[in-house]
Amino acid sequence: MSEALRVPTMAELMAEGKQPEVLFWVGCAGSFDDRAKKITKAFVRILNKVGVEFAVLGTEESCTGDPAKRSGNEFLFQMQAMSNIEVLNAYEIKKIVTACPHCFNTIKNEYPSLGGSYEVVHHTQFLKSLLDEGKLSIEGGQFKGKRITFHDPCYLGRANNVYEAPRELIRKLDAELVEMKKCRKNGFCCGAGGAQMFKEPEKGDKDVNVERTEQALETQPQIIAAGCPFCNTMMTDGIKSKEKEAEVEVMDIAELIANANDL
Repeated sequence: MSEALRVPTMAELMAEGKQPEVLFWVGCAGSFDDRAKKITKAFVRILNKVGVEFAVLGTEESCTGDPAKRSGNEFLFQMQAMSNIEVLNAYEIKKIVTACPHCFNTIKNEYPSLGGSYEVVHHTQFLKSLLDEGKLSIEGGQFKGKRITFHDPCYLGRANNVYEAPRELIRKLDAELVEMKKCRKNGFCCGAGGAQMFKEPEKGDKDVNVERTEQALETQPQIIAAGCPFCNTMMTDGIKSKEKEAEVEVMDIAELIANANDL
């Protein structure tokens, strides 16, 4: 990838008197986690390529409050949410896209009661809409014929009934989509939700992410596709625990599309 990424901030656009088509909410993982930053960059490369007018909040974005709320600190959640809503409303944001189902769920379902109502879409839904509108074409490329299984993130699937968008994108890669026994409404958590991402698991017989990785490996995949930075971490750790890094890759849907299109 030769050309530099174009990532305008809302403040910059505002100074030019412009309003973007969509605000890209990056999220904590996508901003700070080295692995998740690659997902952010892949998504931005696609947005740049198809010419979507977007912006990020940059330093004005802070945590949505999801981990605080899930771990029981409602007061902290409301403080974080109100702070973000103030910024979003000041910029008159209408539409938000994010690659994190936790941010997606929180902004979509929990911000309205606090005064923040926006159209919120997950990046797989947004990519599918670009595909449907003919703005994005997907080449099978290196993924043609590859066995890919998709792990449904809890906050995308069971919490918000988004199952088809990521799968449709995988099929467009001319890949072989192989489903786990526990998928869609009957999905199985990677073990990171409910703020579990930020602590060691309780003592037990087996870590949840290892159990989920075993379910994925039953499909004999070459790639485990994810649509969430937390899931990506948990499944990657699971693959490492099984010493399968050489055989199985864990990739976000945005990375699959960016790589297939040589972006």
